[in-house]
Amino acid sequence: MERESFNSRIGFLLVSAGCAIGIGNVWRFPYICGEYGGGLFVLIYLLFLLIMGVPVLTMELSVGRASKKSAYKAFKMLEPAGSKWHIHGMTSIIGNYLLMMFYTVVSGWMLDYFFKFVRGDFQPGITTEQTGAVFGSVLADPVEMVFWMLLEVIVCFIILRAGVQRGLEKITKIMMVALLVLITALGINSIFLPGGMEGLRFLLVPSLDGVHQHGWWTVISAAMNQAFFTLSVGMGSMEIFGSYIDKTHSLPGESVRIAALDTVVALMAGFIIFPACFAYGLKPDAGPSLLFITLPNVFMDMTAGVLWGALFFLFMTFASFSTVLAVCENIISFCMDTFNWSRNKAALINGALIGILSIPCALGFNVWEKLTIIGNRGVLDTEDFLVSNLILPIGSLIFLLFCVTRYGWGFDKYFEEVNAGDGMKLPKWTKPYLQYILPIMLLVIIVQGLIQ
Repeated sequence: MERESFNSRIGFLLVSAGCAIGIGNVWRFPYICGEYGGGLFVLIYLLFLLIMGVPVLTMELSVGRASKKSAYKAFKMLEPAGSKWHIHGMTSIIGNYLLMMFYTVVSGWMLDYFFKFVRGDFQPGITTEQTGAVFGSVLADPVEMVFWMLLEVIVCFIILRAGVQRGLEKITKIMMVALLVLITALGINSIFLPGGMEGLRFLLVPSLDGVHQHGWWTVISAAMNQAFFTLSVGMGSMEIFGSYIDKTHSLPGESVRIAALDTVVALMAGFIIFPACFAYGLKPDAGPSLLFITLPNVFMDMTAGVLWGALFFLFMTFASFSTVLAVCENIISFCMDTFNWSRNKAALINGALIGILSIPCALGFNVWEKLTIIGNRGVLDTEDFLVSNLILPIGSLIFLLFCVTRYGWGFDKYFEEVNAGDGMKLPKWTKPYLQYILPIMLLVIIVQGLIQ
């Protein structure tokens, strides 16, 4: 079967950025940034994005482009004879399934809230307690939770069934362009709210307030964690897109562009949220409740609040659904490569499978709300812990060691692949950093994740 490919370079960049851009950017980044002091946190985050996230991203893309296979077959093809690196190809695909088992549920909340604003469920003058009750009613209703999750899954696999160019690339291009237009309009509206410039100053101007409150190490480690997790590296979600591109452009430049798009969306989310918080006297470190309880209340105090609220959750839907599409494409490609399934068969089977596997997370807030699994975590938190604290960081370390040590693919082969094509090159002098320093940084993240 001939390997599918992207129709254009912009398609590759937007789909790859769409995989990275998700709830971590537009939900977690603003409240983590708010908690740890704003502008200084942003600077540290950008530093670690360049020295940690981008290098590992180049490795995933290199493995994909060199092999033209999904992660499991890629490791088998590139690994030395008799080695077992391909085992990570199996654990990475398990991570993709686990991620979708809760991510489709949370993405469904975004779509649900978009329609709630369109229907007029939120009215001017609504109180924070009332918006909290709305979110509580969503979580308490298993039918509503399962409905929006299944709708996302069905739409996702209908799109992916059409193929890389006619499905994934075509729809993601439309969504990403719409996302950038929406986030720009929302950001401009928030900045020009009375007092909104104070929120912008908080986001962009470095301050030691977060350091004084939490300490240097806490702020640095939080920025390091966010910079690492934002690109979704470690479980082959990005590797698959490397397998769909040619050697026209070098991978360091492409990785920087993907990281830049990812960062622009995260910062623009801050442009929306922080000015709105400061304009209405709210704390920017309100945490996860900021999105579903605080912000709907803020929107309904604005002129044309129903419109701005609907547009915001449409933007959130595009951001989260682009990740759903990208990760499910990785799952489909794995099944096509490993079992020689047709795309149609892989889409139908996995659509049904992910729909069924996601039901426990949807029920974990109502029917199974008393169920605890790892460390007294509920269903969603357990699945998130396994992906975020184990599979992603350990998987990234495996990709790194595979690419830079003689026991794996090897630095020389990785170096040749990553620099093939026009554009930015990875300097040879980075070899000691990649072999000795970056692994230690990833180990720090792994240890932090395990003790949380």
